[in-house]
Amino acid sequence: MTPAPPPDAPVLEAVGLTKDFGAVRAVDDLSFAVAPGRVTGFLGPNGAGKTTTLRMLLGLVRPSAGRGLVGGRPYGEHPAPARLVGVCLDAGALHPGRTALGHLRVAAAPLGLPETRVREVLALVGLEAVARRRVGGFSLGMKQRLGLAVALLADPAVLVLDEPANGLDPEGIVWLRSLLRSLAGQGRTVLVSSHVLREVEHTVDDVVVVASGRLVVAEPLVDLARRAEPATLVLAPDAAGLAALARSHGWTTAPDPATGGVVLAGAEAAGVGAAAHAAGLELHRLEPRGSDLESVFLRLTQPGPDPGESPDPGQSAAEGVAR
Repeated sequence: MTPAPPPDAPVLEAVGLTKDFGAVRAVDDLSFAVAPGRVTGFLGPNGAGKTTTLRMLLGLVRPSAGRGLVGGRPYGEHPAPARLVGVCLDAGALHPGRTALGHLRVAAAPLGLPETRVREVLALVGLEAVARRRVGGFSLGMKQRLGLAVALLADPAVLVLDEPANGLDPEGIVWLRSLLRSLAGQGRTVLVSSHVLREVEHTVDDVVVVASGRLVVAEPLVDLARRAEPATLVLAPDAAGLAALARSHGWTTAPDPATGGVVLAGAEAAGVGAAAHAAGLELHRLEPRGSDLESVFLRLTQPGPDPGESPDPGQSAAEGVAR
């Protein structure tokens, strides 16, 4: 069992972070804070500037403007930053000829960590049985687990993970969710990036959403959920009558092949039932479908590209920066 960190785990902050690569602005005046004791999802489509932002927070990329702070100080100004912040930015950056055990031993040596800690994190991430296998034969999911083991080696108070669910199977995603929730429950500051909200919506407490390098929203997940429109599944023998009812109330319709019915977006089930009753429309099924967070995410992050907008070059430009 990983011991709990000190109770004063620091806040992770981006303060006006900006990064230009030539004429292209990859990150634009980005400010947000990641609180201890919570899992924060750093969300945005591919090319939104997430990885460039994470690298600036960790001092791996120099900002054009602004600052990245850990507990009010730049990462590099801490006396032992690698012990304070556990990082996994690229699970594929592993020597293929080393074993999992050997890779962790190499990572542990400069931190002065004992063999017992290496064995402990191997067990924590579920790689104990393959400790002596060469990393070159690992699946992407196994590499993700090994990268996470490296991040956890020094028992850090802060975790920064870039797309940690990439390559994990459904069982692995459930395991990762449980681990991250446990780490945040111990008081740690946890920042997890993803380009798919569905991957993290059952894991995170707060969300920071970016698009084209700019902040779109930073708020608790429950507040983001309030932006979602309700939806209702309806089966009615009079398809034309149902379509007319939907048009008259401004509800968007979409077929549901699994049931043969129609999903009315923006419609509460009670409202649909009342409207159908008033119109004399017979219904055979009326089922609330709840809110679709993924639709909210897409609506916030894909309003349409600005003229001349380019994908974030930060990932490729910073690809060779050593961790």
